Amino acid sequence: MAQVQRTPLADQAADILLDRIRSGEWGLGQKLPGETTLAAQLGIGRSTAREAIRQLAGRGVLSTRQGAGVFVTALDAPEDWDAVLRRTDIVSVIEARIAIESEAAALAAERRTAADLRGIRRALDGRRGHAPGIEQHVDADTAFHRSVIAAAHNPILLDLFDGFTPRLRQAMIDMLRLRGDDGGADDDLRHVRLADAVAARDSRAAAAESRSHLVDLAAVLS
Repeated sequence: MAQVQRTPLADQAADILLDRIRSGEWGLGQKLPGETTLAAQLGIGRSTAREAIRQLAGRGVLSTRQGAGVFVTALDAPEDWDAVLRRTDIVSVIEARIAIESEAAALAAERRTAADLRGIRRALDGRRGHAPGIEQHVDADTAFHRSVIAAAHNPILLDLFDGFTPRLRQAMIDMLRLRGDDGGADDDLRHVRLADAVAARDSRAAAAESRSHLVDLAAVLS
């Protein structure tokens, strides 16, 4: 059985425990051996084993139940979201946006309030009347799409969009510089149609408008 060979001991112990969980040694919901047993298996002290468990609990893999023990709550540790985005190509980001934003647009059409609609209209006006400059256009466009997602009243969808924004912003700026334009009246009209579909509570049209716009964007960037 693998033992810890290098420092920091707690980090190494956490890695070994995670590898054992990934390999299926303990299933979802299964209880781990006690700290004394784990420490002996890993060749470390109980306090180090406790810290390794604490690390994996913080990553959502383990859960400590008072008086009951330590249990497996996930079979792998989710990777840091920012790290995933940093190594993901832009087209993959756009494809993920399609899944998120088309659903968000449909939900926005169903759930939007009068205040949400005012926010969408303000963002639309800001997008059409943005100050000269590619960066300003990209930021105004992002603000519009965010206003639609906010109207879906799903904080997870909004957090995902906010995670994409820094990864996508520079790519959009670079693309518009190469094209020499921002899509003009046709692009503006597509965003008007999206806003109108949300206003009309037409979830199918809202999802279709959002999807069509982003599919075309992915084609340009690929």
